Amino acid sequence: MMDEASSSASGSAAVRGGRAFPPARSGLYYRFTQQNLPSWKPAMTSGCVIAAFLIIGIAFVPFGLVCLRASTRVAEIVHRYDADCVPNAYRGNKQAYIKDSSISKNCTQEVKILDHMKAPIYVYYELENFYQNHRRYVKSRSDQQLRSGKYSGTSCSPVERDSEGHPIVPCGLIAWSLFNDTYGFTRGSKDIKLRRKDISWKSDREHKFGKNVYPSNFQNGSLIGGGKLNPDIPLSEQEDLIVWMRTSALPKFRKLYGVIEDDLQVEETITVLITNNYNTYGFGGKKSIVLSTTTWLGGKNDFLGYAYIVTGSVSIFMAILFALIHVKYPRPPGDPNSLSWNRKNGNS
Repeated sequence: MMDEASSSASGSAAVRGGRAFPPARSGLYYRFTQQNLPSWKPAMTSGCVIAAFLIIGIAFVPFGLVCLRASTRVAEIVHRYDADCVPNAYRGNKQAYIKDSSISKNCTQEVKILDHMKAPIYVYYELENFYQNHRRYVKSRSDQQLRSGKYSGTSCSPVERDSEGHPIVPCGLIAWSLFNDTYGFTRGSKDIKLRRKDISWKSDREHKFGKNVYPSNFQNGSLIGGGKLNPDIPLSEQEDLIVWMRTSALPKFRKLYGVIEDDLQVEETITVLITNNYNTYGFGGKKSIVLSTTTWLGGKNDFLGYAYIVTGSVSIFMAILFALIHVKYPRPPGDPNSLSWNRKNGNS
């Protein structure tokens, strides 16, 4: 009776060993669950492998050379100034110099242009040994407050409220440590125009920083971190803050300060007027100013070109090596005699 019941219930459920199982389902769903769908299973013959390596090498090496040429066409100047801008009397105690507000922080540096630099010329500040990727530092912010002005929680600890208990806008360690060195450029007796607008991401200005959110109680306590913000300008227009709030993944990084819209000629000397406010001396950091042009590939980046060239060269080498091995030790595709266990049995 069990067999009859099982056969009569073939359209519903099957009974085997006293247990009921759901009926086998045909079609796409059943084949999918059983991993029995048709798939492309290419036969990786020696010819296919050699051709693949060869194509990769032929494509990568020329593209790497193009990228390397584009990178070498970028004119870039990196000028470190944190040590030179300290007066001789304070070279042995740089902390006392940077913390004393009565000492002038103005500094003048001359930079010689080695290559023709065509506008636009991007001005960056470069910091080294500054870990913006530290977990506590990265978490010390409130995106909700930056966007709407409302803040609830403890994500901005330890910079949440001032000494009187009023909320700080913007709160958090990232905003508190805002970079506050300033730069100006002159050529002879004429100022070089430096554009400070549109240096941040448009998406950040429009969606991440509120147009109706204004700084309040920022850097008003006894412990001052970095730069100050204009309380009459909304956060969406505080572009230095917006650029700074996009944290870097590495301890050495650059952030955009402005754009020079005049060409700079070869062998020309320009004067950089620096206000050396930012304290990198407490943690052994370095500060530099960077002037750079761009190409279709962006800024200077030799690594990308070398990576393509090395990868392509290795692929060509592997193609040649596999071709020589295939010529010397030919093997028919799918030959079971070449399997390791068959070779052992044959030898025994």
